[in-house]
Amino acid sequence: MNNQKTLSNILIKPSGPDCNLACDYCFYLDKAGLFPNKSKHRMSETILQELTRQLLEQGTRQISVAWQGGEPTLMGVDFYQKAIDYQKKYINGKRIGNSLQTNGLLIDDSWMSFLQENNFLVGLSLDGPQHIHDHYRKFHSGRGSWEKVSSVANVMLKNGVTVNALSTVNAYSVNFPDEIYDYLKAVGFRFMQFIPIVETSEDGCGIKSFSVRPKDYGMFLIRLFDRWLSDFQNGEPTTSIRYFESLFFRYMNLQPPDCTLMESCGSYLVVEHNGDVYSCDFFVEQAWKLGNITETILIDMLNPPRQQRFGRAKSELPVKCQICPWLFYCFGGCPKDRQRDCRTGNLNYFCESVKMLQEYADPYFRQLADEWRKKNVT
Repeated sequence: MNNQKTLSNILIKPSGPDCNLACDYCFYLDKAGLFPNKSKHRMSETILQELTRQLLEQGTRQISVAWQGGEPTLMGVDFYQKAIDYQKKYINGKRIGNSLQTNGLLIDDSWMSFLQENNFLVGLSLDGPQHIHDHYRKFHSGRGSWEKVSSVANVMLKNGVTVNALSTVNAYSVNFPDEIYDYLKAVGFRFMQFIPIVETSEDGCGIKSFSVRPKDYGMFLIRLFDRWLSDFQNGEPTTSIRYFESLFFRYMNLQPPDCTLMESCGSYLVVEHNGDVYSCDFFVEQAWKLGNITETILIDMLNPPRQQRFGRAKSELPVKCQICPWLFYCFGGCPKDRQRDCRTGNLNYFCESVKMLQEYADPYFRQLADEWRKKNVT
């Protein structure tokens, strides 16, 4: 049996860890330590062309490319126009979709025209109304960034750019599920992703102050679920919340779009600005460096023993997880959220959160799945 993974998703960091914000909870700024001889990190056109050529020669018929950072718009529009030009050069009958995750600060008319013309899906980091967003998302000067980002959100939505809201759930924002949901809806977002924040303290036996507590996050999810469900019309959601939709996939026995709910890891690659390739966005570190595209081809870096070990590690669960009735719906959570506290072993930091939501929402998800099958399966 051929267990080789196919190359259909890739995450590219063309400006590495560089960013024009200094958010308190950012985990990626410290990755500059991987490149000690550089103060500025930018992908060269040579790396861009080689990366695109390999991706389209080795990838599946349909490929998803996510441009992230740091802040990827630091590369400028011209860089992404070159990326599109190379994609067209090497496309060879394949289909490619591009997404861009941004803080929005550099988005102007030229950016909006480019994103719309080239069908980019934009994920805009916006934590909520001003007092929530500005609590942690600040410029290097300490000034909040909400005023600029909220203005960009309004203009992008008004001009037809396909844009989703990416909102962190942190120690402060977790207290305001209704306010955040109402705000994002009022702005015009119908696609939302909520990302729980947790980072380990320096001693390895606790969490940093901005981290959301599991019970608080569980309560946040339950309230958000109620709001999401109450907005259904004719049995269909009017607002897309990625985590809930991924859970619904699980109830339909389908592979979820959210990799944190998959049984194993290692389904995609991360490429840094210099062509270095890593196992995962949250494991850009020397232990999980797979190579460089100038020395090893992408498909070979997706399938070596090291990447296979990385993928299997997710299934190495404590007994508490193995006998849990909700295991099928989380598979132990994202490995980045394990070992966050030296006292809990390999248990998911958000285990309590998951259980709270599942115990509350399970009958509703089962009903939604039954209704979907009745309408769509003959």
